[in-house]
Amino acid sequence: MLEAELHDLSDDADYAASQQEGSASMMRCYSSKLSTSSETEGAEIVYLKDNVAIHPTQYASERISGRLKLIKQGSTLFMTWIPYKRQSTNAKLSEKDRNLYTIRAVPFADVRSILRHTPALGWQYIIVVLSSGLAFPPLYFYNGGVREFLTTIKQHVFLVRSVEDTNVFLLNDFQIPLQRTLSSLELPRAVSIPSMPSTPVLARESTSHENRERPDVGVSDLFRESHSNGFRPLERRKSNQSDDYSHKPSDDAEGVAVQSPVAPDPVEKVPYREHNRDGEAATNVGTFELINYKEFDKLSLVWGKPRQPPLGLEEWVTFLDSEGRVVDSKALRKRIFYGGIEHKLRKEVWAILLGYHTYESTYAERKHQRSIKKIEYETIKSQWQSISPAQAKRFTKFRERKGLIEKDVVRTDKSLSFYDGDDNPNVSLLRDILLTYSFYNFDLGYCQGMSDLLSPILFVMEDESESFWCFVALMECLGPNFNRDQSGLHSQLFALSKLVELLDNPLHNYFKQNDCLNYFFCFRWMLIQFKRELEYEKTMRLWEVLWTHYLSEHIHLYVSVAILKRYRGKIIGDQMDFDTLLRFINELSGRVDLDATLRDAEALCICAGEKGADCIPPGTPPSLPVDNGLLYSQQDEVL
Repeated sequence: MLEAELHDLSDDADYAASQQEGSASMMRCYSSKLSTSSETEGAEIVYLKDNVAIHPTQYASERISGRLKLIKQGSTLFMTWIPYKRQSTNAKLSEKDRNLYTIRAVPFADVRSILRHTPALGWQYIIVVLSSGLAFPPLYFYNGGVREFLTTIKQHVFLVRSVEDTNVFLLNDFQIPLQRTLSSLELPRAVSIPSMPSTPVLARESTSHENRERPDVGVSDLFRESHSNGFRPLERRKSNQSDDYSHKPSDDAEGVAVQSPVAPDPVEKVPYREHNRDGEAATNVGTFELINYKEFDKLSLVWGKPRQPPLGLEEWVTFLDSEGRVVDSKALRKRIFYGGIEHKLRKEVWAILLGYHTYESTYAERKHQRSIKKIEYETIKSQWQSISPAQAKRFTKFRERKGLIEKDVVRTDKSLSFYDGDDNPNVSLLRDILLTYSFYNFDLGYCQGMSDLLSPILFVMEDESESFWCFVALMECLGPNFNRDQSGLHSQLFALSKLVELLDNPLHNYFKQNDCLNYFFCFRWMLIQFKRELEYEKTMRLWEVLWTHYLSEHIHLYVSVAILKRYRGKIIGDQMDFDTLLRFINELSGRVDLDATLRDAEALCICAGEKGADCIPPGTPPSLPVDNGLLYSQQDEVL
């Protein structure tokens, strides 16, 4: 196969470009489990494959090739992947970087599953997921050998193919796989990533191994139902935060005036402008100047621009010309970023923010598009409506998705009168839209959590067809959150860890010392965009702010950093371990001060500048997928 400079990594380009660095520390932790001399002391190499590669970026020329081995020592099977020492060097990948990706002696007792991908274009690859929920970077087999790899493993450990997905292989799975899937869990509004129930899930499938390690933490902790009125008011604390910041702002950031009640021009005092060599830290993505958090503690994050009243109808029309076109989209996005939108205006503006209508469209063009799209929606909807009971009996995937959707929608936002009550027609609309989407995007289908994302859209649009197309537009950005290989979530959590490392080094070091660098406690924030953390109205306000992509398309990551920084003193002071931290984060639901958090996030983003951008891998959601057409493509193969 001829190798192009821009190698087609099919549905995993973003993942391959980002996941390796987040997994580097994980790779090193196994190095002591198998000594370097073990191969000569009772160890047997039962599988060896050369030219197995990792792709730190989406460019094939920057791949790191190495040797993959399966080593049997006693009754234990280990996997190693060692990069070749002599490879063509390039400016982006140093020898030190290559060594960071080395996989040393991973025992298969610590492996949960292996996900096999056979893209329509490109090379076959696997993803090894550990019991902790972390995943190693994809391993690309340039000369074949995946079948032999899996066959060899099966000869030495308990390996079974998932009933739901023939490309997922479960290890050490002595229970019925369906009993361990999120889709079968009878939990109120449980959320899962993958489209197939038995695929690897970030720290939420509870294997017997995990239960022994963390008996008190489970899916109910991670996805606990949040009622905004169900918690006592949070006692406001003054947190001794370190105010360091990160991400690449868009061109909008240049004109933002930073105001401060503490100092006339606080940006002049931002330590990241100083070039102190002693304040640099080498990371997997490069060398960064560390922000002097002690100096920042003297300043408050309140110097983010004050929030404004929401955009109203009278002001809205000033952004339009006589035919309804948005004259200055940048100015409009800035206005919404700082104030949100009045509810009665959301239906019109959300359709534009989400991309259902373009900023350049006229009133007449938008009206025409709605009529055309309504017909298209009804056509897609008729595909599942026309399935007879006899067909449904022979259509397992349809029955499973329909059952899961029907179970989820009846418990989505029941505290809201719009969805409350038996035989509520709006609940029926939720079901119909989600079923139709599962046929529109059949490869992705339906995943738990999607009903949470659709609910506010239907509440605002109050129209089935328009809600569907707005949801489609939203899923173009957030669809990777539900990827089978978890690439979207891995990428965001990895970026968040790097931002905290850059912006709040004491908090980063604390997480590192307490084995919290996977950031799984922020998992729910990424998956459904803080919907369980905020009251319904505030959720809608936050979403429309995020959708502006003003300052940054990844402002949600800065919102996450802002929340963590506000509670840094509490987290470190109480010496929270992972379990305690997970519960603490979940119990913040309904307590987050949205306006203050947005001001902090803005300040973080502005201060971070280009250094923050370097922390976020290309294609990290909510960016549009690198190759939308192949995002969920994969083929079956019989082992």
